[in-house]
Amino acid sequence: MILRPSVLCPIDFSGSSRGALRYAAAVAAHFGAQLTLLAVNDPMLDEAEEFAGSGHPGEVARRELDRFWRHTFPARPHGITDVRLEVSTGKPAPEILRVSREKGSDLIVMSSHGATGFRKLFFGSTTERVLRETTVPVLVTPGSDPGPEKLEDIPGLVRRILAPIDLTAATGHQLAIARGLAEGARVPLLLLHVVEPIRALSAAQPRAAQVDAERRYRAERELETAIEALPATVRPEALVAYGEPAEEIAKMAVDRDAGLIVMGLHSSPILGPRMGSVTYRVLCLAHRLVLAVPPVPAASARLDETAGVVQAEA
Repeated sequence: MILRPSVLCPIDFSGSSRGALRYAAAVAAHFGAQLTLLAVNDPMLDEAEEFAGSGHPGEVARRELDRFWRHTFPARPHGITDVRLEVSTGKPAPEILRVSREKGSDLIVMSSHGATGFRKLFFGSTTERVLRETTVPVLVTPGSDPGPEKLEDIPGLVRRILAPIDLTAATGHQLAIARGLAEGARVPLLLLHVVEPIRALSAAQPRAAQVDAERRYRAERELETAIEALPATVRPEALVAYGEPAEEIAKMAVDRDAGLIVMGLHSSPILGPRMGSVTYRVLCLAHRLVLAVPPVPAASARLDETAGVVQAEA
């Protein structure tokens, strides 16, 4: 039995979330996935609707959600067969995470910024909290990105995938997803490892240069091994940089024209996946698509498996 993945796209009716919706629809079309649009109502709006006698709480938001979908896609995108509208009430981030769990979502697609004023439902802090607590991958789209008009636009928008890897145990899962995406979009894959400077005490400084050289050599060897395991179809490359990780990642994305960065989220044995400072800084510095991958393979494995099926059918 082939399990079809599901994609969750939180909507706040802003232009930014319209761009995220276009990416979510493209992903859903590629994988033949169920697509769920989620609007999170402020409890006070529900009370106002009920007081005004405008119908069941959330009914107005559901109608707005339907209009938003139809306005974004006057004609249903090819490959989209299952679209669901979901309205909940509460704080945005906890509701997004709750609905993701209850719906068994395999991917969350949301903008890094959202609306302001009366419709200030999503903002940077919402995206940040989702990234800190998610157990499924999250595709974060730049606030100014209008998104693809059709699925065929994806390779031109992505152009190259950049995978900054830290060579830890979670690297293999991150690379599997980056490889699948590179194969699916038919774009090159660039692996990057950043050697961070040692902040040594003065007594240890004579040894610091030697330690840095050893770290760089070890990273180059491990990257060579990773490259050898990748298929030639993704035109893999590997680079070792030296400096502050977030700055080097953002700079490399610009220099090598990478439209998508696949980042691993840090984890804790007790608290689970967490967004590290490097991921946060990359989101602030690099105006690129960022796929944040938790080190929990269960949900993402379905995306990997389905990607292989789609490629075999192509």
